[in-house]
Amino acid sequence: MNDLVRQHTALSETDLEWLHLLVSEWQLLSDLSFADLVLWVPTLDGTRYVSVAQMRPNTGPTSYQDDMVGHLVPRGRRPLLDAALDEGRIVREGDPEWREEVPVRVESIPVRREGRVLGVIARNTNLLTVRTPSRLELTYLQSASDLAQMIAAGSFPYPGQQVDMDASPRVGDGLIRLDAEGVVTYASPNALSAYHRLGLASDLVGQHLGNTTAELAPSRGPVDEALVKLASGWAPRETEVEGNSGVIQLRAIPLKPKGTRIGSLVLCRDVTELRRRERELITKDATIREIHHRVKNNLQTVAALLRLQSRRMDSAQGREALNEAVRRVGSIAIVHETLSQNLDERVEFDEIADRVIAMVSEISPGKVDCRRTGRFGILDAEVATPLSMVLTEILQNALEHAFTQGERGSVEVSAIRTGTGRTDGRLLITVLDDGSGLPEGFDPQRAGNLGLQIVRTLVEGELGGTFDMVRAEPRGTKVVLDIPSSPQK
Repeated sequence: MNDLVRQHTALSETDLEWLHLLVSEWQLLSDLSFADLVLWVPTLDGTRYVSVAQMRPNTGPTSYQDDMVGHLVPRGRRPLLDAALDEGRIVREGDPEWREEVPVRVESIPVRREGRVLGVIARNTNLLTVRTPSRLELTYLQSASDLAQMIAAGSFPYPGQQVDMDASPRVGDGLIRLDAEGVVTYASPNALSAYHRLGLASDLVGQHLGNTTAELAPSRGPVDEALVKLASGWAPRETEVEGNSGVIQLRAIPLKPKGTRIGSLVLCRDVTELRRRERELITKDATIREIHHRVKNNLQTVAALLRLQSRRMDSAQGREALNEAVRRVGSIAIVHETLSQNLDERVEFDEIADRVIAMVSEISPGKVDCRRTGRFGILDAEVATPLSMVLTEILQNALEHAFTQGERGSVEVSAIRTGTGRTDGRLLITVLDDGSGLPEGFDPQRAGNLGLQIVRTLVEGELGGTFDMVRAEPRGTKVVLDIPSSPQK
């Protein structure tokens, strides 16, 4: 719609925003009218109309099988559009049109904003299935007529009340018609069922909806005046009401077809099961986060015990082995700590990588500069946990074997993310040091070092990637990891 309006019309940005607001609301008019809606706007030179939006009803058959958006028609070909635009009134004159052997009643509704007619809504009703209308259909059509008059007068839609069409109640969910005093004159079967879910034991017709709703909603204090006013339809608002283990969503739409409030529409939807599932998910998420938190605490306890044991050992080799174990446990604890703070099983791995680098750097404080370049991005927990251990082992190996006592140097961890999707991406990780390099004849795929065995097992077996370790130029060692950025099923 933005492109069509800016390309073909003289409407301003504020006018365009008004059309967007109208289009966010007009599913309501389409459903109440049992009709298709097409929004036509005059072109810049005034000789044609361009259709910028279209809506089909959920309550009846469509009149248009094709998409009308983008069509241009010359002025004069559709006299009802001309009359509505020039005279600023709803035009219903004329006989039904025949489209593909289907009779269609055509009406035109001017779209007014601040006294100016911006365009015209063509309301097209398929008459092939017309039958004697029921009370529900009559209420729908009367409500549609009131809304159409408000659109023509520029009093609908309501400014600042743009509606989320997916989240708000729709006509078919449940409709209640109120008079000017807030008394129910009609309630659809779905609306009545929703109120029965709240605990209503009688019919709604003849009752004051605001007072009835407030009585059904549990309250420890005085009657909720705001809820009474909203359910009485005094202002365009949305709310949820909970009672008797049920939850219904309400949306009030005051009707002022001639400038004076004559009543209201209240759309309602039973969202009890939806809210119950949401609460279950919230509870499940909280439980998962608590589990990660407890695992992190247990791992930190294990690390503390290993650290305490290493201090009591006389063997330097034994102390170093326990310290390596402490760092391995610590890398896993970092991942679980991050997961305990998230709403899903995904983590920002750059933060974890930085913490692992800082933890392993304690092996040689002040001698070797460790840094990270590039971004790992967001990873699933199934990738983040083994990858943190792999990174820990590679960094430990570099700091322990690449530099002699007191030698200065640097270790750089770089990450490159490739692929655009969550399932087809890969992660290329390089760990480069400027140390002494690999000994002659060293084969990283067969080395018996425990750390390298852990790396090979995790990278090839659990992550489904590849691992290589080669000499760097002019000196040092380069470790290259190529792994999928998502779990391998």
